[in-house]
Amino acid sequence: MASTSENKEQQHPLYNRDRAIVDSLLSATPTDYNVAELARLRIRYHGFPGARDIQTDLDKVMQLWGFTETALYEKTRQIHAAEPVYQGRARKGEEEDWS
Repeated sequence: MASTSENKEQQHPLYNRDRAIVDSLLSATPTDYNVAELARLRIRYHGFPGARDIQTDLDKVMQLWGFTETALYEKTRQIHAAEPVYQGRARKGEEEDWS
């Protein structure tokens, strides 16, 4: 018999902040910043045992913008190589957060 802890969905500590970002991405256009945010959140929630709504909506954004996972990460590498997407945001209270 499996323990209940094995089946329990976890709450990500950044869920509320990330939920707001994902909601904005659903109605946004794929700017460099938005593509980088999509990739960052896909990495954060990959394999996470919870936040299924966020994972589903990230998939929707990828489909809306016409990205496969491989294409998304390739585009994101190109974006980060061209210029620092998050530079200066820490000064505005939006620190870079890859956890």
